[in-house]
Amino acid sequence: MARKLKTTVGSKTSVLIIYTGGTIGMVQDHISGELKPIDFKQIKEQVPEIRKFDYNIDVVSFKPVLDSSDMRPSHWIEMAELIEKHYAAYDGFVILHGSDTLAYTASALSFMLENLGKPVILTGSQLPVGEIRTDAKENLVTAIEIAATRIDGKPAVPEVAVYFDYLLFRGNRVTKINSSKFEAFQSINYQPIAEAGVHIRFHTHLIQKLPSGKLKVHKKLNDQIGVIPIYPGISKDWFANQLKCKSLKAIILQTFGSGNAPSSGWFIEELQKAADRGLIMINITQCPGGTVEQGRYTTSSKLAAMGVIGGADLTVEAAITKLMFLLGTQSKLSEIKRLMKISLRGELTN
Repeated sequence: MARKLKTTVGSKTSVLIIYTGGTIGMVQDHISGELKPIDFKQIKEQVPEIRKFDYNIDVVSFKPVLDSSDMRPSHWIEMAELIEKHYAAYDGFVILHGSDTLAYTASALSFMLENLGKPVILTGSQLPVGEIRTDAKENLVTAIEIAATRIDGKPAVPEVAVYFDYLLFRGNRVTKINSSKFEAFQSINYQPIAEAGVHIRFHTHLIQKLPSGKLKVHKKLNDQIGVIPIYPGISKDWFANQLKCKSLKAIILQTFGSGNAPSSGWFIEELQKAADRGLIMINITQCPGGTVEQGRYTTSSKLAAMGVIGGADLTVEAAITKLMFLLGTQSKLSEIKRLMKISLRGELTN
């Protein structure tokens, strides 16, 4: 249960909005009917409620703004650098982002921002800000309020989080599950860390504690990874060719149920060859919820025996971005494998 605590926002509170693009910053062209990006000044005109806040709000925008389908690790680094540059001057940060890849960005930033002690809240919308029934206004206004809120004098949410449709989720636990409903995101294996109604209720027992160390921003990511969904009838040639990619450093196997995969001789043989070459392999489930339990069934025992790492309840977004982070910051294979098994930013349940 969330504790009823006195929360405060005031004139001394400052929030920096990082505007990357996405549906939230779009309006419909009256002539062509197409959606086109607008600048944040125009967003403020569409959401006059922002002016009612009694704290300072500044904005920095990507140039050009991006459709989130074009988001790349280099853009995550750019966001992290902006937070690093302005970290001392602001009490919280809001990132406006397209919803399609928002969960990947949230996961990546959670790993890149070590010892984060201030809120970094990502939000977006399903409808453009200029639409009559838009969800953009509520998402934006509440994200700003969460970023500015302090509980007992401390930041309410000192971690990377995603706010959408009245719920706040841990950033590395969330997945986009719907392309047409306002309830676009879910965090099945970890409860929402706050809920917005008449009041915003922060579930403090679920929120990361303030770190003791100073913020450390990691800017090296290695994207030489692959994701292979396993399906009945998967082709031997296709599967083998994926594993033979010379630049590949790691793969994520999306398996059945609690981590099960085919027990065919050729399948195990190809994985063993990859393991012998030093390829890091992570096993995550295709199921929206639940966890990988390698060894529960015979089919997953063979994966464990060759060194495939059980990904527990990692989302695919967290698995991908955590691998990119570890491959970029760690040189020892053994250390990467060790760190993949433990929770670094609350991304998995140990």
